[in-house]
Amino acid sequence: MGGERDLSRLLKALDPKLYPDRYSFSAAAAPTLRDNQFALIREEEGLTLIGPDPSGEWARISLGVHSSLEAVGLTAALSLRLTEYGISANIVAGLLHDHLFVPWDRRQDALDCLRSA
Repeated sequence: MGGERDLSRLLKALDPKLYPDRYSFSAAAAPTLRDNQFALIREEEGLTLIGPDPSGEWARISLGVHSSLEAVGLTAALSLRLTEYGISANIVAGLLHDHLFVPWDRRQDALDCLRSA
């Protein structure tokens, strides 16, 4: 699997992609991930489903850089950068890429912020 671990190289190669769909986070009754859903997260209190939703309040930005799960500081650096712009973010790490969910109305600001490294 590999992936980049060096923070400076990661930040230079973010290659963020903004998806056109709106997303929502919702409680799920059963552990079923449909084809169009993005993620299912199991917590002690229950299941959270992240998926496309025409009335969703979140935009998805996926990073093109292949980051290692063992990379140190990427989430912190992205959070700090977005904090400087006053943008909240929920970050979900996959095996190969990181995905940020930002407020729909701030999606372009977030994309610009991530591109301005």
